[in-house]
Amino acid sequence: MPSRYLLRFSALGYLAMLLLIPLGMVFYRAFEHGFSAAWDAVTSPDAVHALWLTLLVTLIAVPLNTVFGITCSLLIVRGHLRGKGILNALVDLPLALSPIVVGLSLLILYGRGGWLGPWLNDHGIQVVFALPGLVLATVFVSLPFVVREVVPVLREIGTEQEQAASTLGASAVQIFRRVTLPAIRWGVVYGIVLTTARCLGEFGAVSVVSGNIEGKTETMTLYVENQYQGFNTSGAYAASVVLALLSVVTLVAMTLFRRKEEI
Repeated sequence: MPSRYLLRFSALGYLAMLLLIPLGMVFYRAFEHGFSAAWDAVTSPDAVHALWLTLLVTLIAVPLNTVFGITCSLLIVRGHLRGKGILNALVDLPLALSPIVVGLSLLILYGRGGWLGPWLNDHGIQVVFALPGLVLATVFVSLPFVVREVVPVLREIGTEQEQAASTLGASAVQIFRRVTLPAIRWGVVYGIVLTTARCLGEFGAVSVVSGNIEGKTETMTLYVENQYQGFNTSGAYAASVVLALLSVVTLVAMTLFRRKEEI
């Protein structure tokens, strides 16, 4: 019995040291000078633009990675194509690469002096230091999460129900919509939550391809760094609280939706 309590205390203490205490200090420092100071920091024009740009990039990247994640999971588990092992390994590449390397790779490929840069410039297309570059970087770093949540679920549910629906005359689209998708929906939801959190908090790759231009390509994470480097710690901590609250709201909404469905 004492060992059980010791194990629980150790686990909770470890979580508190790594998560709760630092997060609590961020909240404390954000409101250290009062609520009005924090509110002024997050409602300034640059902060509002950074928040909306972050949300816009997230709203574009999450659906793209959701569609890709479901499709890729079906290919890995249900597909009969060659090279599934290579595809499965490539999906984890964003987790192995540093985000800075991802940003530099995009810069080399799409930058003005990059491989595709001259062609893009001739056609009036700007990728880096613009919204497309932010989206590409965010999509890349958040690519694996839906796949890694859906693949185990697909393997667990097997193919019996899908085969039964096929023998009854259901088309591939009907089988996916009425059998497969309902069975994997919570894997998809968890993947979406993780993807959303990753998109909201992306910094490394975005910092390289954005140019960090205030009021134009400055996302919320870049805004936090700029405010901290400019010795506006209240603004940096207040913006960090906004990002944390967005992630928490996403997680709580998913939990409430699941409870409502289970009732």
